[in-house]
Amino acid sequence: MHDLRRAPARLLVVDDNKVNRLLLTRSLELQGHDVASADNGRVALERLRAESFDLLLLDMEMPEMNGFQVLEQLMGDRALRDLPVIVTSSLEGLANIVRCIELGAEDYLSKPVNPVLLKARIGASLEKKRLRDRQKELVRRFATPEVAEDLQQSGFALGGRRITGSVMFADIRGFTSLVESQPPEETIELLNTWYTLMFEAISAQGGVVNQMIGDGLMAIFGAPLSLPDHAAAAVRAALDMVEMIQLLDAEREQAGKRVLHIGIGIATGEMVAGYTGTQQRATYTCIGDTVNLAARLEAHTKAARRVILIDATTRAALGEDTPIASIGGVMFRGKSAPVEVFTVTAGGALPASG
Repeated sequence: MHDLRRAPARLLVVDDNKVNRLLLTRSLELQGHDVASADNGRVALERLRAESFDLLLLDMEMPEMNGFQVLEQLMGDRALRDLPVIVTSSLEGLANIVRCIELGAEDYLSKPVNPVLLKARIGASLEKKRLRDRQKELVRRFATPEVAEDLQQSGFALGGRRITGSVMFADIRGFTSLVESQPPEETIELLNTWYTLMFEAISAQGGVVNQMIGDGLMAIFGAPLSLPDHAAAAVRAALDMVEMIQLLDAEREQAGKRVLHIGIGIATGEMVAGYTGTQQRATYTCIGDTVNLAARLEAHTKAARRVILIDATTRAALGEDTPIASIGGVMFRGKSAPVEVFTVTAGGALPASG
């Protein structure tokens, strides 16, 4: 992202008329911009896909590929559709201007272009791009890459769709007493470490962390992007999480600190996934009985003294090489019949005080 106060913007001038191209390039360079040029639309698209530019100044009447065709290509390219385009053309008529704007052009200036007006339009377009880039950066920072990609592909709309996936809940056991035994700064540092390790394990298997509440988290496998083996991926992530905590505990024990114990619950099935909230504040989440069951399984890890608990649907999706044992039927709140629960034995057992 270019900030005009710190670095020159990078512009691409596209015009088949060599004199126009050279004069416009020189004028823009005198304004402090870094300017490249192309003599037709095909070459322009090649450069746009190979290099990074902040703005495109586009002529309409060109050989090989005209300006309208370039705009159509940009509109269909997810990586380039937000690039601001100022059309500079000798084509007359309102229909041509309207067509350019409908194809995504930021502005339309008739030739010969007034240099003062052009400078003002370039400044306004670059400022809009700077704000859009900042918005994208914020989305990437506060949303997972998968949610950011979903937003870019389909846009934001409150509502949901039915999907089949796997849901994971996980948290640190005995976290409240741990917080009371150490300074606040140490607690925040521990949480940052916990989330760093858990995010890595979950994202490496294609999962998406969509909620963080204190020391707990919720992750989805299979939404917003589809994941064919979502149940197996969720269990692999859980095993990686346990291994990472074991390695962290070895360091904490050596430093004379309390070790951590975690509980993980995983359920698989149909759920409703989508954006909930308001137009001003929303989050991507999943709701349904599958989600509730995963939360119940995670909570039950303490009573069962197990680290990883899964439901029968998740169990059915796993291969025979996964070490699993049944702990029998468990009566959960909201269920009219006992739910068969399994433990992934590689997750081990919680200590009696866990």
